Amino acid sequence: MKFKIKRLWATFWRPATHISLGVLALGGFIAGVIFWGGFNTALEMTNTEKFCISCHQMRDNVYQELQGTVHWTNNAGVRATCPDCHVPHKWTDKIARKMQASKEVWAAVFGTIDTREQFLEQRLTLAQHEWRRFSANGSLECKNCHQYASMKWEDMSPAARFQMKQAAEKDQSCIDCHKGIAHHLPENMDSSGGMIGKLQEQAGSTNYDQGATLYAVRHLPLYETDNLIKEAGVLNPATEVTVITDEGSAIQVKLLGWRKAKGFGRVIDTDFGLNIGSAALSKDVSQNDQFVKTFETKEDDLTGLPWQRVEVDVWMRKEDMLNSIEPIWSEAKQAYQTNCSVCHTQPAENHFDANTWPGMFDGMMAFVNFDHDTKTLVLKYLQMHSSDFDKSH
Repeated sequence: MKFKIKRLWATFWRPATHISLGVLALGGFIAGVIFWGGFNTALEMTNTEKFCISCHQMRDNVYQELQGTVHWTNNAGVRATCPDCHVPHKWTDKIARKMQASKEVWAAVFGTIDTREQFLEQRLTLAQHEWRRFSANGSLECKNCHQYASMKWEDMSPAARFQMKQAAEKDQSCIDCHKGIAHHLPENMDSSGGMIGKLQEQAGSTNYDQGATLYAVRHLPLYETDNLIKEAGVLNPATEVTVITDEGSAIQVKLLGWRKAKGFGRVIDTDFGLNIGSAALSKDVSQNDQFVKTFETKEDDLTGLPWQRVEVDVWMRKEDMLNSIEPIWSEAKQAYQTNCSVCHTQPAENHFDANTWPGMFDGMMAFVNFDHDTKTLVLKYLQMHSSDFDKSH
């Protein structure tokens, strides 16, 4: 018996002297296939929705929210499952994500987030982890299904079409604008109280007579003619225009502003040297003197860029506009103070100049979630009340 054990041990450590190279290669290949098959089977098992909701933390929280969204039921009958959005499809990225997720298994086993209250306390942190991942990879999981090249622009609303085309040009990450599309947002992330809706309710009594001053409540489409068919661009919230002509459901308006004289000059800003967006014109309209009248040109001493004073005459629908800017500023101020005080004492509006505010504001947007109209309106409020306009600070 002792001799047999020694012989077996010797065979184990020096197999080539007892077993042919072909047998070794075949055995190694078979073992590799079995190992890879088992590993891949286990990996794919963890990529199922059944596995994802096997712990009550997921099943009782985010999974319930998913069932009330368009990603669960829709006209096309296509449903996105948990791994479709939260597990990278590329193999190497998938393995890296699985390794990263090991700490989540630890949290599940030891009850770090074991109750609804604990989940809600950690919700913002959990959401920010995913938002950073989507931002880093350009929302790759979204784009496995949603591709800019396949979108039907004509089925979108004018404002949505304009924004989505801009996003397509930059191949923008979806999560920049679409947080909260499949799960509820963390508490206090959007405390604007539906400010756009409140302002739209006030727009019912707006005067559109010739010469009336109007301020946009949200992003509004612009058109080349009174039939409101061919788009000319988009008017930004809180932008002032004056009525030139009233043609029933359509009005021709005049927009005054400045634009950089280099390139196509599609972006119209409120004042010289200040990046306070008033409108974004289509390429054709921006180069057509039928719509854009140009005046003097000045060079910005700070940047060396030439700016051109312009007047833009375009058409709009009679919708979502007010005759006074004060209700708009009032709602924007409240939204700013409510949201930005969640984490810290917000800086005074005139603490920064108009061109510094966009960078500061983008940093705040990581901790709140405004829709696109609200974000643009609040930023414009801050810029128009910055140190460029208020010297009291």
